[in-house]
Amino acid sequence: MTQLRTKRLVLRKARIADLEDLHAVYSDPLVMRYWSTPPHEDIALTRRHLERMIASSEPVVTYFVIERAGHAIGCAGVHMGDEVGFLLRSDHWQQGLMSEALSTLIPYFFEDLRYPQLTADADPMNAASVATLIAAGFVKTGEAQNTFCVDGVWSDSVYFTLKPEFRAA
Repeated sequence: MTQLRTKRLVLRKARIADLEDLHAVYSDPLVMRYWSTPPHEDIALTRRHLERMIASSEPVVTYFVIERAGHAIGCAGVHMGDEVGFLLRSDHWQQGLMSEALSTLIPYFFEDLRYPQLTADADPMNAASVATLIAAGFVKTGEAQNTFCVDGVWSDSVYFTLKPEFRAA
């Protein structure tokens, strides 16, 4: 089982025991404000999402649960193609945890899994995620309007790419 460690975090495969912790993440309107789906109103929705995460982690884990002090506090990794996504429980924001997670995940994707590039799509209003991506070395490659509609509200997108050679420069 692939498990990555940082100073404060364990990045690991999802497991059904994460249900309560991850429901706290996915049901939080603050966390889900810029996500492509609305907050999970029902734990059954989180369970279905978690089951898909578990199933998709075979044979190789690309989307990880972020664990801190024995609790799942978020998720990060490649969730579609080469697109990186991440979210973190709101009481863990502004502590550098996502930057710490990405600093371990990015080398894993490039060196171990040999991804030729990583991409990301963020809402430009999500200043924290945009700043995290830029700090990790991602370069803005474009933008588009009205790319996601969640509960009748349209969001825009800003697109990013990270290639191994960007990191060496």
